[in-house]
Amino acid sequence: MNDDSTIYTGKAGPDAAADRGWLLGHFKDPSDPRHSEDVEIKWGVHPKGDERERWATAEKRTALLVLISGRFRLEFPGRTVVLAEQGDYVLWGRGVDHSWYAEEDAVVLTVRWPSIPGYRVDEPEDRDHPHGRHEPSGRPSR
Repeated sequence: MNDDSTIYTGKAGPDAAADRGWLLGHFKDPSDPRHSEDVEIKWGVHPKGDERERWATAEKRTALLVLISGRFRLEFPGRTVVLAEQGDYVLWGRGVDHSWYAEEDAVVLTVRWPSIPGYRVDEPEDRDHPHGRHEPSGRPSR
């Protein structure tokens, strides 16, 4: 039996552009096959100089970021990781604060789990936190 409602085909570039880079996660409509509370997937297209507006803090998810093209830097407390060759990747777990910067035009694939509300950058920052902490808002950051 073939149920076409459970099959979705698309193109990462245009689909990602419609939702801040995110292809799959809790923030998609529950009737959409790309809705998931288990995992989030982002196709991130970042021009040179693009950077996260403030640090993601109080992280409650595990994340894997894979470099598709370009050069991309991730900042962690006490450590910097530069992804420079296609296929380079970094994995970090719950509780690890982070930020990022595109050293060159870059495309990255990010997988995070579980898919939970939070970390949207356009929320007001908490000026008392050293990295500008913000609380979960229901949609992911860029």
